Amino acid sequence: MNADDLSQFSMIDLFRQEVETHASALSDGLLKIEGGADDPDLLRSLMRAAHSVKGAARIVQIELAETLAHAMEDLFSSAIENDVMLGSGACDLLLTCVDQLAQIAKATAGDFEQWKIIHAGEVDKSVEKLRDPSFATASLQPSQSIQDGAGDEAQDGNEMAPPSDHEPSRGKDRFVRVSEQHLTRLLGLAGETLVETRWLRPFSDSLLKLRNTQIDAMTKVERLKETLNTNKNGASYDFSLQQIDEQLGECHKAVTNLYNDFELHARRTVRTSNNLYRGVVASKLRPFTDGIRQFPRMVRDIARSLGKKVKFKINGHQTQVDRDILEKMESPLNHLIRNAIDHGIETPPERAAAGKPEEGVIQITATHRSGFLIIEVQDDGRGIGNDSIRRKVIKKGLAPEEMVQKLTEAELMEFLFLPGFSTSDTVTEISGRGFGLDVVHNAIREVGGLVRAFSTPGQGMRFELQLPLTLSIVRALLVEIAGEPYAFPVARIDRVLNVERNQIERIEDQPFVTLNERHIGLVSARQALELDDASGDENEWPVVLLSDRFRSYGLVVDRILGVRRLVIRPLDARLGKVADINAVALLDDGTPALILDVDDLLRTIDDILSGGRLKKFDQSNRAAVVQTKKRVLVVDDSLTVREVERQLLLNHGYEVETAVDGIDGWNALRRSEFDLVVTDVDMPRLNGFELVQRIKQDERLRSMPVMIVSYKDREQDRRQGLTAGADYYLTKSSFHDETLLQAVDDLIGEAD
Repeated sequence: MNADDLSQFSMIDLFRQEVETHASALSDGLLKIEGGADDPDLLRSLMRAAHSVKGAARIVQIELAETLAHAMEDLFSSAIENDVMLGSGACDLLLTCVDQLAQIAKATAGDFEQWKIIHAGEVDKSVEKLRDPSFATASLQPSQSIQDGAGDEAQDGNEMAPPSDHEPSRGKDRFVRVSEQHLTRLLGLAGETLVETRWLRPFSDSLLKLRNTQIDAMTKVERLKETLNTNKNGASYDFSLQQIDEQLGECHKAVTNLYNDFELHARRTVRTSNNLYRGVVASKLRPFTDGIRQFPRMVRDIARSLGKKVKFKINGHQTQVDRDILEKMESPLNHLIRNAIDHGIETPPERAAAGKPEEGVIQITATHRSGFLIIEVQDDGRGIGNDSIRRKVIKKGLAPEEMVQKLTEAELMEFLFLPGFSTSDTVTEISGRGFGLDVVHNAIREVGGLVRAFSTPGQGMRFELQLPLTLSIVRALLVEIAGEPYAFPVARIDRVLNVERNQIERIEDQPFVTLNERHIGLVSARQALELDDASGDENEWPVVLLSDRFRSYGLVVDRILGVRRLVIRPLDARLGKVADINAVALLDDGTPALILDVDDLLRTIDDILSGGRLKKFDQSNRAAVVQTKKRVLVVDDSLTVREVERQLLLNHGYEVETAVDGIDGWNALRRSEFDLVVTDVDMPRLNGFELVQRIKQDERLRSMPVMIVSYKDREQDRRQGLTAGADYYLTKSSFHDETLLQAVDDLIGEAD
């Protein structure tokens, strides 16, 4: 696409894009000035940004934005001429004006006239203050000059420089907007081109082999001529052999020329396709700073509202990050930073009493390390003590007290990411708002990453996010299962090993292997993926160790094929969520390989084991266990509720499988048979009402009874559940063991 081809955008679209760009530059620059920067060039870039917004607003005839931007431009001009000095009061007002410009631009996408009726008065007041001479003398206090240590972020490059249309760097790297769908399609085509060019090398090798065979044939003919020439009776063959020799020579010359031309073409094609592929992948990368531009302003505003002093540092702001990851990391990083300001950084008096500087520091760092993107969020606040986590774990009944006392620091930190777990006794609007760090953990796991927490009580907290460099390419372990290739993302694998038959032990007929004094249950990948069984007479099995915060299993595969870099291609949206599968990739020879969803796979394995449906993979007799007990599917996003219901039903003889949300439950229903579904209502991805509707609309499942167990106890909620098709509605407020068991008995009878 031509960099100047903007024909697909309306003028209002272009205006919104321009305001978005300049608002970011204005915010960054004003924060620098408020921090003590005294740079005339910075003021000029801010004035140019305001001027550009004014011009754009004039073209699209949005007078409100034009007037506001004009007033800002005049104030920046006065500051350049040293008529006024921009202090904290002026920066507050100007930042408010930047917000108003952004709101105006956003409002143009909807009913702008209605927005103007409500908010025009606020904008007029801002313009009035900007142009009021008395305000300039009373509120625009002289800015402090840069003192020792001030402006370190600008000097060491850790803080973002405000972009400007007039900066030289813009001329070197111009940007156009390309739809994500178009870019994904280009990446797919580039990947296919790469696969196709890899066919050239085998063809070239075959051509070389043909040439060598021809040389060998020519050598043998030459030897035959010599042999016949030594025989006086061989004269009659001499002319024929000479013709064959000449023909072979011509063929050899032609094949050699063809091979040389083809080899040159193959090298060029491979190089071009590699460059194309790398170029398309690079087009999906953006500087880390693009995804965190709003954080410096957010830190400043929240710290002020809490009466705290906080310096925000950014390291590695030019680190290249996949734009999809950048977008998905905005929310978890926002949560971690808010948490650090609210619960981590102390107030100035508290920091002074602890012998710390009154100004706390939060820094965020992005680097590439060992083939991963590493993002660290660190503060120098109060940290979290191990004892406080232990007390909370025991109080919530998450583990026996004796076990909790033996947990290591790393194991204790894992509890921070459990749903609803928090060491803070207060719920604030600024940080958690009642949600724990599980939202951070879930967002990071969604992109195939890991998050770890480290704390030093009294000195601060550090969160390390390990993420893939791009969502378009994944380093994966390729394995063979039932004759087909499957891929595990390397980041989700704990270990790969070969287990010999004599290493396998059993508890209640469930095989396991002992590693580092831990029992790791073994499950056949064929059974987990519902593939054909095979003979189990091997003396050694390749095993892939997988785990999450709660479970660890060994998946027995047929063969390990090695680690590859695969181009991820999404499954057709019409398939919906395919159980245990996340995406697909093409191998070098064009063969498709399914990329496994490890979290989904772990739940499948857990369900197999908890339901007593494990097949023996280490004996030739591999018949499935005959099911005689009635089976219940429990669907609830609360680990505690899910486990209570599961144990209660198990203790009364039912076989129970669990699902963590509606989509997980729907996948379980499609792959297994159940006699009853017990579901919550409020769940991510697919709520309980929607799940019930899907079940009742499915010809195979509609006759199966469904029970809703929910905190929603209003009559209208009950009616909505029954209207959706539920056969029973039980509120958690009235929930107790006998109530649930009686309801299950009414619907499907006793377990046997």
